[in-house]
Amino acid sequence: KAIPSPKSGKPPKVAPDGMSLVQDWFASQGWTPWEFQLQAWAAQRAGRSGLIQVPTGSGKTYAAYGGALATLIDSIVAGEAATRRILYITPLRAVSRDVELALKAPLADLASKVPGLKRVRVESRTGDTKSSLRAKQKESLPDVLVTTPESLSLMLTWERSGELFAGLRCVIVDEWHELISSKRGTQVELGLARLRRLAPGLVTWGLSATLPNANEAAAALAGVPKAGEAPVIVRAQIDRPVVVTTLLPERVEAFPWAGHLGLTMLSAVIASLAPAGTPPEELVSTLFFTNTRSQAELWHRALTFQCPHWESVIALHHGSIDRAERERVELGIKTGSIRLVIATSSLDLGVDFAPVERVYHVGSPKGIGRVIQRAGRASHRPGASCSIICVPTHGLELIEIDAVRRAIAAGEVEPRTPLDRPLDVLAQHLVTCSLGSGSTPDDLFEEVRTAWSYRNLTREEFDWTLALVTHGGKTLGAYPNYRRVVPDELGLLRVPVKRIAHQHRMNIGTIVSEAVLDLRYVSGRRLGTIEENFVTFLKPGQYFRFAGKALQFVGIHDLSALVRPAKSKTSFTPKWVGTKLPISESLSLGIRRTLALARDLSPKNAKTFSRELAAARPILEAQARLSRLPDEDETLVELTRTRDGTHLFVYPFDGRLVHAGLAAVLALRLTRLSPTTFTTAVNDYGLELLTSEKLELDALITPELFTTLGLAADIEASMDMAEVAKLPFREIARVSGLIQQNHPGARTSGRQQQASAGLLYDVFREYDPGNLLLEQARREVVERHFEQSRLARSLTRIAASRITVVRTERPTPLGFPLIVARTSAELSGEPLAERLRKMVEQWEER
Repeated sequence: KAIPSPKSGKPPKVAPDGMSLVQDWFASQGWTPWEFQLQAWAAQRAGRSGLIQVPTGSGKTYAAYGGALATLIDSIVAGEAATRRILYITPLRAVSRDVELALKAPLADLASKVPGLKRVRVESRTGDTKSSLRAKQKESLPDVLVTTPESLSLMLTWERSGELFAGLRCVIVDEWHELISSKRGTQVELGLARLRRLAPGLVTWGLSATLPNANEAAAALAGVPKAGEAPVIVRAQIDRPVVVTTLLPERVEAFPWAGHLGLTMLSAVIASLAPAGTPPEELVSTLFFTNTRSQAELWHRALTFQCPHWESVIALHHGSIDRAERERVELGIKTGSIRLVIATSSLDLGVDFAPVERVYHVGSPKGIGRVIQRAGRASHRPGASCSIICVPTHGLELIEIDAVRRAIAAGEVEPRTPLDRPLDVLAQHLVTCSLGSGSTPDDLFEEVRTAWSYRNLTREEFDWTLALVTHGGKTLGAYPNYRRVVPDELGLLRVPVKRIAHQHRMNIGTIVSEAVLDLRYVSGRRLGTIEENFVTFLKPGQYFRFAGKALQFVGIHDLSALVRPAKSKTSFTPKWVGTKLPISESLSLGIRRTLALARDLSPKNAKTFSRELAAARPILEAQARLSRLPDEDETLVELTRTRDGTHLFVYPFDGRLVHAGLAAVLALRLTRLSPTTFTTAVNDYGLELLTSEKLELDALITPELFTTLGLAADIEASMDMAEVAKLPFREIARVSGLIQQNHPGARTSGRQQQASAGLLYDVFREYDPGNLLLEQARREVVERHFEQSRLARSLTRIAASRITVVRTERPTPLGFPLIVARTSAELSGEPLAERLRKMVEQWEER
């Protein structure tokens, strides 16, 4: 109780308590804090770091911000203006404005109770921030700053960064599950390691979707913990069920192939979206997800063509479309003026689209976490269920959807793991730190090792990377451009040349763009970006579709592809590389389980089938009749002879990247046992090896064929590693600063970057074969293109399973899509669909 003043007899004023004010503000909004929010606030106030894992739309932002805000209020009341700052990192600069408004809201409402809050600055700093505001922030950082990983690294290059960040108290990292397993996540880890040195006592909190490896994810965020200081994991028992339904095709063929349903589902989709005669403005607000940009373009064209009266309320959104157009679409979703958006992963996360009530997904879900993430865009409210309607593009995807639903019910989600010591990101960070507050090599080594991804970094690796940025390493010492960092008279690492400093700041970041050109109208207006490979094969006057518009190609000028508006009805769309995602490991397991459940096709057991399995019954019955349905602990191998030769089919259900590596390794090992030449084909379900010779392969299919012994050597022997490794080396060279993507007033093309990177690669390979960046390139190519660690797990599982070899008279429903994949790559004057139809008819007649 307050003691009355002896002069007035009135109790003295009691300073407001920050935490109480935050809870009062919640009450003023009609909210009651969730238990997980109270837990997070208490942990923050106790100086702990941690990770918040709750369903989308349940209040993660205020759970992370509330405790920091309470501390900020307390510091204002105590007059500690220099020690109250909060940094909020988001992977999407497009959502920074929304986040900024959310963080401002309680400050504006509480200003009447704490007058000092009126002076609190809440601002954003991204690539879109006005130059005048950026200049102001360089002199004095705001109290609460919303930024991106790239902008954080850029701020760390400021000479006064040590002074400006010394008062930082809390860092909040949004969508950590999206960052953690990428080089952007590694960049954030290194940035946080630097901030912890500049601001001792800093707490770090991450917001994440559900991850099974939450402890590792939290450690990667909070840094290598000291004894007894493990980060806090905050979870919540909020029932926000994900309801997965399927738009079933009228007929499912026994021999499916990828994409053969495709737009044949268009009429069913339109009927599902709205009953006939529904006015456009009464369409239920819907996000319509596809896996690729090309697929999004095609569906947008099909829907607008079939339903022209929807044109005013339908839009397209993907990463190659110009930012201004994407922002227009996002605003339209929020205001309700746009009712249906065909999108890719560009709308997976970040923006709170409260009006959205329904989500569709076309094609394979690819992963359990992806389905949950996209479903969470609907009914974005705490405790509200979210639904997603899946539209299969071939019959086997019905089995995938059933597997996804079962996995969600069992709480099975894919883990996301941090990268292991990428030296290209470290090289960039060393230059960043040398531009900023500076450090000695010894201090910097110890600092970097507090980042989780570099906890096992050796001093030899660090010194090698430091030599790369100080004098170009063993082979580039004769070139001044590679002498980027030198120690000053105090032993602190510095960047002495202004031109190199400017160049580094222009190229900070780990996102390496594809070989793309700006796409512009001849008038100059920008439409977005388009890949060089696609433009190369266009002829002047040719029509194609982009961003939902029909365009006529004019030509290339100043690294821009020029076009004119057209009235053509063409459906020809660009193809973007790197869009064929493999199914995840968790989904692979789910598919094997679902097939095992479906092995009993008796009428009694069939009554227990889901709608998807019931619809897929023609496929299941044909597979069981012609071969067999594999059990969960069984690997099915089929041997078939056709006029093309001997076919070997293997079905691990482990995703196309694993199967690509497995096909290469098996082909190599089989040719050692029986010399021949194989043609390969892979998809997410299995692989095919085809030889024109009539070989007896039965005796060669043994567990020893799938051994992991010598796997790394077999992978290298099965491909031209020297050439293939050049592809990831372009990214490594760009991130490490060996080649520059941006120059003052200019930008190098993707082909120029690839040529420069290829030249460096050849120099290193000839004169410095032990170069650690070469080793990183080899490691990345086998991991990225073959998922080596997952391939090893797959081989181990197959070798330990029952390997069942079945001789079949013709390809089965599981093998048919593989034949399609191989056949579609062959030249023929006969349309593919017609050729496949004849093949199926011949098999059915037999």
